[in-house]
Amino acid sequence: MKVANGFEYAAILDKIAPKYLAMEGDVIGLQVGDLSKKVRKIMFTLDVLEPVVEEAIEKNVDMIISHHAFFYRPLKKIDTSTGQGRMIRKLIKHDIIVYNAHTNLDIAPDGVNDYLADALGLTDTETIVSTYQEPFVKIAVYVPQDAEEKVRTALYNNGAGEVGNDYKDTSFSYEGKGHFTPTGDADPAIGEVNEPTIVNEIKIETIIPKHLEETVIKAVRSVHPYEEPVIDCFDLSNLTYEQGLGRVGLLPKKISMPAFIDHLKSELAIENVRFIGDIGKDVEKVAIIGGDGNKFIHQVKRTGADVYVTGDIYYHTGHDLLDLGLSTVDAGHHIEKIVKSVLKTKYQKEADNLKYDVELIVSEANTDPFLFQ
Repeated sequence: MKVANGFEYAAILDKIAPKYLAMEGDVIGLQVGDLSKKVRKIMFTLDVLEPVVEEAIEKNVDMIISHHAFFYRPLKKIDTSTGQGRMIRKLIKHDIIVYNAHTNLDIAPDGVNDYLADALGLTDTETIVSTYQEPFVKIAVYVPQDAEEKVRTALYNNGAGEVGNDYKDTSFSYEGKGHFTPTGDADPAIGEVNEPTIVNEIKIETIIPKHLEETVIKAVRSVHPYEEPVIDCFDLSNLTYEQGLGRVGLLPKKISMPAFIDHLKSELAIENVRFIGDIGKDVEKVAIIGGDGNKFIHQVKRTGADVYVTGDIYYHTGHDLLDLGLSTVDAGHHIEKIVKSVLKTKYQKEADNLKYDVELIVSEANTDPFLFQ
């Protein structure tokens, strides 16, 4: 077993929630500490507040991974008489790393909004607000027949062949003959130097998002038997890789609004919600955006959702929602606490695969600032 450092655990989070997905101006990544430090214990939290830091100290945590940033704005001073200043002093004194993923984790496939949609049992989900687009690339690899499956597996294991939300491991292949003559210092896997060679080959074609091009090519080269494998890449103008905020999907069956609210409270482990709209309507199509969803109400309305679930609805936005006829459940920002246990599960799987020696825990501190009397 290996004791990994902060860089290696940051890389896991960056794999789960790639930084390129973060919205402009968002504060993500390293907040406090030295990523070269060896990490034996990680704690997952929604927020980094003083009770969370005290808990991390008490439990000998080396690294805190959070969803919300420790601080969103540049500091002009560190005043240790303030709560934030005290936290910084304690984190540095106890050599605790703080690292976070915010909107990149909201947007990522199998990220916060997917967790919430899954918790509510939504199916046939789609993104509500597109925030990131890039072209797909068609990649074609020529490989001898006996190495076909090895190369195809390398493609799939590194993200190639995913089409839409419902299909993966897609590709097309056909047989042909490869012609080449090794020269000079070549060390061919098949054939002899200066001898024309003909090989029965398979051409494998599939697609990848542009950002995976370098990774996939590297993976193919690592398993391909040829010294110089031929790999063609073409940008596609008719197919775009998109990710975005929020999910809209269907409940297993139509239910009343009060029944839906009870279902939501049960599945997201909350006691109270605020409601705007028609309490007497039935619900089948549900839109959900974790956190503050005020500025997306018009995009949500266009989805045709029967109800919108989000948090932090402002007074005047409430009036706008009434005007739009968009029934809304304000379940609070704290529903995003679901990320703690999900991230722990994802990290455990990665740590086991990589044979990292680490203890993973979820913060028990309640960071919801609201009490209902």
